[in-house]
Amino acid sequence: MASSETDQVTGTQDKDYNIIWFVEACLSNALRMESYIADADRTGDRELAAFFRRAQEESRKGAEQGKKLLAQRLGAVS
Repeated sequence: MASSETDQVTGTQDKDYNIIWFVEACLSNALRMESYIADADRTGDRELAAFFRRAQEESRKGAEQGKKLLAQRLGAVS
């Protein structure tokens, strides 16, 4: 599959698929951070736990922004 659009295979345009993928990746990352936070908390490493909490929040923000953008774009499709 050299330079063909994924919509030929998936039925979804590349740009829409890319946003969907991005949202899923952000949500998956936010979920993964929960484990990392728990590990850091368990060992008493507050600095690391805080770092992972910030990363988790940024992932959540990215997911929300992606969802809004996808909703706008899909709403524009008739």
